[in-house]
Amino acid sequence: MRSSSSLSLAGARGSGSVRPTSSPACPVTAPVDTALEYLMVKKDFQAALDTCEKGLESLAAFVEQEDSSFKYVELKAALTIVGIQALAELNQWRGVLHWVLQQYGETEKIPAKIIQMCILLFVKVDERAVMKDAVYDWLHCSGNMSQSGFTSVAELYFLHILVPMGHTTEALEMLETDVGRVAFTDEQRQAARSLVDIQNEKNATSSSTNLESVALTTTTCASKQDKLTQRLTSIMRLLYRGLSVASVRIRCISLRRVFLALMLLYLLLVRIDPALPSAFPWLLRLHGLLQQTWNTMFGPYYRTNSRI
Repeated sequence: MRSSSSLSLAGARGSGSVRPTSSPACPVTAPVDTALEYLMVKKDFQAALDTCEKGLESLAAFVEQEDSSFKYVELKAALTIVGIQALAELNQWRGVLHWVLQQYGETEKIPAKIIQMCILLFVKVDERAVMKDAVYDWLHCSGNMSQSGFTSVAELYFLHILVPMGHTTEALEMLETDVGRVAFTDEQRQAARSLVDIQNEKNATSSSTNLESVALTTTTCASKQDKLTQRLTSIMRLLYRGLSVASVRIRCISLRRVFLALMLLYLLLVRIDPALPSAFPWLLRLHGLLQQTWNTMFGPYYRTNSRI
């Protein structure tokens, strides 16, 4: 593969050999041989895809030849299988089903081994829903029930699409329809019912576990919110208390002292040089006034906190 995201279906179940039953010397099989060489030997996946598309286009003239119907079916299936592999290697798996429908026109006309390859491909990339409706239509086509790969398709649909997707009710209903009766024996249907019961138990356990996890997460978040609310409330109370004390003390300050402090600042900073010795008494007096004002405003508040 070219990248870790590309897919390989060379060993996919039900794909079988992509070489048709025609003689290798027949020129009609040349596109298959060339596409296989590009795919398996040269690893040129785009060239392999282009060769398959050109070969499929050239088959339209070949089918008109006498006694060529079986060869046409085999060649078309072989080229389609190689094309699917090339698309997977090119990481273009999303367009596989659309590309196959371009070759066959309708889902019901797709051969069983190609339907199996498509199921395995989309299961591998965990996109089961893409194939669900297509396989349902294919299985309920009465003409496909006689195909040799019908049982394998039904089994893949049941085990890899319905049950993993949680469609257990639909899976049980399938066992009771003509599809289930044709594809499975009574013992196989009983085993399938047991498998559905096991899956239902797993789903119930997983659901209860998820509910407990959600409840625990909700409780934890609520507890954290309560603690945060309590902390914010305590901070707001402390701030309110401090502002209340400060406002009360500010009202108690004499306007005369404030005016005197402002005058001293004016004299020291504008009229008198603070570096002169004559300014020292004024500085000491200003310091005393400021210290007295500070103690009056905030002293009782700090003493209360120290006691607490």
